[in-house]
Amino acid sequence: MDVLDSLDTEAVRRWSRAAVEAIESHQREINALNVFPIADSDTGTNLLVTLRGAAAALDSAGDVDAAAALAAFARGAVLSARGNSGVIVAQVLRGFAEAAEGSPECDTKTIMSALSLAASASRTAVAEPVEGTILTVVDAAALAASGATSLAELLHTATEAADQALQETPGQLAVLAEAGVVDAGGRGLVLVLDALARTVGASPRLTAPAAPAQGAVAVRETGSTEFGYEVQFLLEATDSDAEALQSSLAALGDSVVIVGTGDGTFNVHVHVNDVGAAIEAGIAAGRPRQLSVVRFSDAHAEGAALLIAIAPGRGLEQLFTVEGVSVVGEGGSTVEDVLEAIEASAAHDVVLLPNVALAGTAAEAAAERARARGVRVAVVPTRSPMQGLAAVAVHDASRRFDDDVVAMAEAGAATRFAEVTVADAEALTSVGICQPGDVLGLIDGDVVEIGADVSAVALAVLDRLLGVGAELLTLLVGGQAPDGIGQRLSDEVRERTQLAEVTVYDVPDAPIRLIIGVE
Repeated sequence: MDVLDSLDTEAVRRWSRAAVEAIESHQREINALNVFPIADSDTGTNLLVTLRGAAAALDSAGDVDAAAALAAFARGAVLSARGNSGVIVAQVLRGFAEAAEGSPECDTKTIMSALSLAASASRTAVAEPVEGTILTVVDAAALAASGATSLAELLHTATEAADQALQETPGQLAVLAEAGVVDAGGRGLVLVLDALARTVGASPRLTAPAAPAQGAVAVRETGSTEFGYEVQFLLEATDSDAEALQSSLAALGDSVVIVGTGDGTFNVHVHVNDVGAAIEAGIAAGRPRQLSVVRFSDAHAEGAALLIAIAPGRGLEQLFTVEGVSVVGEGGSTVEDVLEAIEASAAHDVVLLPNVALAGTAAEAAAERARARGVRVAVVPTRSPMQGLAAVAVHDASRRFDDDVVAMAEAGAATRFAEVTVADAEALTSVGICQPGDVLGLIDGDVVEIGADVSAVALAVLDRLLGVGAELLTLLVGGQAPDGIGQRLSDEVRERTQLAEVTVYDVPDAPIRLIIGVE
């Protein structure tokens, strides 16, 4: 591999993919290092969700320069960040994006500044910084990078320094020493830095962390055992209100981390006992959304179920990834692909969302094989991405596994879905024979309209859906759809009813024209 003097867009993309692959490969190991709330917990899973979301956002960014690529990577990480370590890694990536902003090239000086910004910003994001954590690891990387004269030297030295700092974390935190582990989040960050170093042609040497000691004392990766709930949400707010929120949440609990995208959106994380007070503090600061609450005692008893969705196309993957769902992407809907995703997760409880009628068989077969290997797997019979998103919206990690599966299945079944597509062959449908090139309107998988114009067929399908009542409509508009069709359909809904809420998602990379979901 050539040694790079600077990062171009393709190098940033390679880094994003390498980081995901590194965390995927070490997910079980990192989960095992984080031995609370169960001895094979979720830090590796959280980091994987965070980085998959970051990489998906970068993939969707299109033709951009290196600075914009780093910005997309960081923004995707912030919006997808799960757990304390996921949020802090997102803040580290924000440091890279801020250092590169306005720079003609992402060279040695820029990346040196990036590590320095990442270290300082990460500490600012945490209400009560603690040594022996991921913060110590990123500090060590930034300090070691300060004297480098080339990009490869910088990342080689920084990564090895970060790894050395990681090995010393048990001497800084008694709970890590008792459990016989290094910091789980710090291990994840070392792997992300190592992925970048190898992308530019450096080859740092890493120390394989020891497995947890037998009979290790259960510890949390961050925070005390005084607080029983993890609360996390995205927040639309001003910088000053987000800063004030950090103080408010620190008074309610611990493990407070708030990181922003730079344009008014923040990912908020805290451990508390009073969930309502944490949410009220968020409402007072701005507009919270995508709220997640995990009760640690429930996670200790069973382990939170992992959701895995089959997403037909890159543009649709991100819709699930940003909700914290693992994704089997385009072309990955075979039994082996789904089974590989289940096994890679290292989860004890898994919920599969097929989201495509033809993928249901593969999901069921993969579930049977996983059950034979001791994994509890349920398949929610979603036949459209719309039903899958509806199921994800009601997922509650604090519920019993079976109750949660039932709630998701009910939400999916209550969601009608329609699609506007183009026929690629002559076929007999329930409303007549279609020819190649005809525009087809389908509701719940059945053809109900045949026409020549996408907009006309879409309006006809929408008319049918509104005729049976609707409270919430979601439109997925693909790159092959006519310009402005999302707004046109939204206006039509608002003219017809004042009671329905309409949400439009543009998914230009998805292999669809238009999908409509109605709840």
